[in-house]
Amino acid sequence: MLPTFPFSALVGQDQMKLGLILNAVNPAIGGMLIRGEKGTAKSTAVRALAALLPEVTVVKDCPFNCDPDDRDHLCAQCLSRGGNLPRMTRPGRVVELPINATEDRVAGTLDLTHALQTGEKRFEPGLLAEAHRAILYVDEVNLLDDHIVDILLDSAAMGVNIVEREGVSVSHPARFILVGTMNPEEGDLRPQLLDRFGLCAAITGLKERSERVELVRRRHDFEVDPDAFLKRFAEDELRLKTKIAEARGRLSRVTISDRMLSRISNIALEVGVDGHRADLIMMKAAVTRAALEGRTEVGLEDVLSTASLALYHRARRHPFDETGLDMDRVRAAAETDS
Repeated sequence: MLPTFPFSALVGQDQMKLGLILNAVNPAIGGMLIRGEKGTAKSTAVRALAALLPEVTVVKDCPFNCDPDDRDHLCAQCLSRGGNLPRMTRPGRVVELPINATEDRVAGTLDLTHALQTGEKRFEPGLLAEAHRAILYVDEVNLLDDHIVDILLDSAAMGVNIVEREGVSVSHPARFILVGTMNPEEGDLRPQLLDRFGLCAAITGLKERSERVELVRRRHDFEVDPDAFLKRFAEDELRLKTKIAEARGRLSRVTISDRMLSRISNIALEVGVDGHRADLIMMKAAVTRAALEGRTEVGLEDVLSTASLALYHRARRHPFDETGLDMDRVRAAAETDS
């Protein structure tokens, strides 16, 4: 079995890579949807992101990956321990949700027989527990069963997964970064789920011959000698991982001026998005991009380079329309003081 293809070896698809890295720096952006034709490295990019995620500190032996420093969002098991919680670090990770996953596999399941016989709850955690403080990845997310979509929407909205069976209830924190990939030719997403993705990138096959040649060359080299290929890109991977970790540390110090906020509002009004989620996501993405570039103040380029990611799936006039995002109008609105 081949190892995971390194993220830094991917050719082209800059907007997709930027969106994924922004989410790795700042989970508050709210995840990402990648739309594109088959064979464009969507899944490869998401799986490769795992190697770049910073380590996280968790409560030792906690099945829900609780943060020992976040007392407001501990599971019942950690709360009952009291005092100083034992801690350990684990690598950042991408948890995959199979398209045919059952409700029990996603949310977890209660052993009712054990509860009735002993009066004690026995809970088998699901993928939402595994994905707490990690990336939850759904390939072909547009083909996901509506019932599973509802579970994801509820957990994403509340940050908690609740399982109830026959009057017995268990809950645990479930704060995850939702990343989905889909081929729009196979159907679209429910509007409620679509809007839950903070960012969205639409990708196609590479148009430059030189890029296509380089892509094929790298894939060939990887399949022939994966160890040598990974070694070849090890420094690039380490450099990018360090950049993400440093950006996380810098994020809280990044400021955004009233002028930049005004320009973000100009863009939202010009595109005609519903509600205010687009404004908020544009602001978060611009702040994160500034942190990634090593700055502590948001500039116009931060807004412009991330606006399309925040607006692509929100620029439709009707739920299942094709997007009509005009970047010339976006740029003109962003460069106007009002």
